[in-house]
Amino acid sequence: MNARTVIAGDPSSPVILHVPHASRTIPAAIRSSLTVTDDQLAAELDEITDAHTDIIAQHAARSAGVPPWTLRNDLSRLVIDPERFPDDREELNTVGRGAVYTRTCNGEVLRSDDTGTRTALLDTYFHPYAAAMSDLVADRIAVTGRAVIIDVHSYPTLPSGYELHTDGPRPALCVGTDPHHTPQWLIEAAHAAFSSLADAGINTPFGGTYVPLDHYVTDRRVYSVMIELRRDQYLTENGELVDIAAENLGAMLGRLVDAADRGNR
Repeated sequence: MNARTVIAGDPSSPVILHVPHASRTIPAAIRSSLTVTDDQLAAELDEITDAHTDIIAQHAARSAGVPPWTLRNDLSRLVIDPERFPDDREELNTVGRGAVYTRTCNGEVLRSDDTGTRTALLDTYFHPYAAAMSDLVADRIAVTGRAVIIDVHSYPTLPSGYELHTDGPRPALCVGTDPHHTPQWLIEAAHAAFSSLADAGINTPFGGTYVPLDHYVTDRRVYSVMIELRRDQYLTENGELVDIAAENLGAMLGRLVDAADRGNR
């Protein structure tokens, strides 16, 4: 079973579409270690999977003038969450939603909270995934002189039970930024690319964006921005994909890819 897929883009492109939370796949051995029922698991996956963001990214890659590279997580974030800090820096550890989830969205026990389980999952899945992303970033820097990560996510209209910051707005588009790796031109490009959406916000309801830890802070050749799309922009109330909406959002994301390819040259 593949844990991740790298889709090659144009050799000249510095842009990497990162799709970490689109999958619902859980290996059988890991499913057997989860303490929830099948119905509870299905409900959890419905809530926390960034459904069809991989399809939106595919549309973006096809529509971009210069095809970007893509790294896609092929396993559910219930296996490991590649975007969390794997240590005490992660604030969501307090609700059992760090790199290895031990609690569901509503606080029920998901898996045993023991060091051995956590270490095994980190060693088997988290660290190899992080290394693959780091290698791809290093490759893009070696070839093009920089890497631009566009982190592709979605989020529900109403807050999930695990969210720590629920007071802010939940716009159609949330642009997540990092103080070291998200320059103003990239923020402006994101807003321009998705300007036809009803509203947009910065770091609300979710903040930050993904940068491999071995490039974090110190490597200013790495740029990153997070795109969080509110799910009612492309899903029905029953969670079904609206094809034309996904295609349109993919075209908007493709415009951001093109702007990121041109930016800061």
